[in-house]
Amino acid sequence: MERDPINSLYSHFFWLVCLLLVGCHRQPENTQKIDAVQLPGCRGCHSVTLDPSHDLGCPTCHSGKDDLTEKNQSHKGLISQPAHPDHMAKTCGACHKKSVEHAVSSSHFTLHNKTNTIRRAFGAHNTLASSTEIPVTENHDTPLTLADDLLRRRCLRCHLYSSGDDYPATIRGTGCAACHLHYENGSMQSHSFLRTPGDDQCLHCHYGNRVGADYVGRYEQDIQWEYRTPFVFSDHPRPSGVEYHPLSMDIHAQAGMGCVDCHNGMELKAEQKNERPSAKISCLTCHDINTAQQAARENIEVHNGQIYVTGTFNGKKMVSPLLTHVAHKKYSGKADCFVCHAQWVFSDQATHFLRLDNEDVDSWSFLSVQGSSSVETAIDTNNPVMPDGITGELKQGAWIKSFLQRRWAVPLIGKGEDGRLHLYRPLLDISLSYVDEEGETIVDNIKPVDSSPFLPYSPHTIGPAGMYYENRLKPNLSTYLQTIKN
Repeated sequence: MERDPINSLYSHFFWLVCLLLVGCHRQPENTQKIDAVQLPGCRGCHSVTLDPSHDLGCPTCHSGKDDLTEKNQSHKGLISQPAHPDHMAKTCGACHKKSVEHAVSSSHFTLHNKTNTIRRAFGAHNTLASSTEIPVTENHDTPLTLADDLLRRRCLRCHLYSSGDDYPATIRGTGCAACHLHYENGSMQSHSFLRTPGDDQCLHCHYGNRVGADYVGRYEQDIQWEYRTPFVFSDHPRPSGVEYHPLSMDIHAQAGMGCVDCHNGMELKAEQKNERPSAKISCLTCHDINTAQQAARENIEVHNGQIYVTGTFNGKKMVSPLLTHVAHKKYSGKADCFVCHAQWVFSDQATHFLRLDNEDVDSWSFLSVQGSSSVETAIDTNNPVMPDGITGELKQGAWIKSFLQRRWAVPLIGKGEDGRLHLYRPLLDISLSYVDEEGETIVDNIKPVDSSPFLPYSPHTIGPAGMYYENRLKPNLSTYLQTIKN
């Protein structure tokens, strides 16, 4: 059938009108896109989540201006690290005055004990209140001045003036933030403050072959290349600077207890000159009825002749074993608990520190794994400079570390000043050497004078004593000392 030409014409006209009408209402093609308006204040740029107790205006702690959008103006007077020891009294102390006062006078903060132990071993006669008082000298031709430089530039990376070494598991905050802000994989994970620090926080400082790492079963490997076994236990092969051997964890760690279950804030912030009795803790605190009742600790309960300890992080109420074995009554006055119950100990013997000022550092590449990022950089770049651990100032000289041997198998047992047997570690089994910029040896293999290389300590590697515990109750340190002297 043929189409009607009139109807076809009307149909085309109808669709033409529709297209024209729609076209008249289209948006202009050159319409500009409107940018989002930046909100004024810190949180206009910084996405921050705070815990309810610290959900304050940013200038409360950081200073600066919180009502502007221009960066340079907003950041005038900004304090990037308000928890740093230089600022913590004014910032953190504004609300936590007593806590800050206790913290800054504690040995945990000042490193008073370690500092004076090393300095006395190399001839110091005075006592320093804090490691910040270690003298800065330009001449390093005596054992003490060399030891002072070693302390400030190699040993103080865990001082709270420092944000830690440049490894994923050792970078942390400064001052109060070292314990109370969560850092992981080298960066701050949250701005929510931790009322109770977890074990990872403690391990930011207590890594390597020192008490803390042993609690989770870590023993740092040898650093000389041919003696190292580069197993990989994480995404980063050296999360704390040196690979570690995974040994037996402390039995308390296996039960899910954290560091703070024993070492609470009262102990960690106890004043070094007048430590509060309530801060003291020992094995008896959880394993002796009378001592547990007097301890008055929140996580310890005593009833029906039994002691119960509640884990801070797992919330689990655990029955604490009592000292019912006949050996406790027989040897309690003769030996420290650790002598029988420590599963293994640290024994880094004959530790040598060499300060090199000349550009011959790269010849020590076989010791390129040092557990110190600044020393490793000095070796890699053949540029012998390191920062001061307190001021951060770069100075000439790189401190290279090496050992005669690193072992954990045989504990060293000797009598302490109290007449009881204790475990010992070679903390002062060290020697110092110094080669200047001209390659001249100024100090060669200087050792502590009138100091035993071994000091008693309490390893955190507790476990069952085992059936051969009485073999441990024989002092062997005196025999060992005589052997190494000969």
